[in-house]
Amino acid sequence: MKPLALVKCFTPDYFWVWYASGFDGQSTFYGLMIDHKPNHSALGYFSLSELKATCSPMGLPVERDIHFEPETFESLYAKHSQMRAV
Repeated sequence: MKPLALVKCFTPDYFWVWYASGFDGQSTFYGLMIDHKPNHSALGYFSLSELKATCSPMGLPVERDIHFEPETFESLYAKHSQMRAV
């Protein structure tokens, strides 16, 4: 079974995106983080406090995408790679 992202957080005016598949119930997520740089992404841990402290270059906070439907990390990575290739 391929890892499934259950939650998406993002900066509304920039290219930073976090997809979470797990949460420890306190402060730590596990998931896919995608940066603004081409082909720059990583699987790993990130914290709730990190998301709360992150602001886009225009000063906007990270938001949760309430319309996000669960999807595999593999397909999300492919979609982001295609968007950057355009």
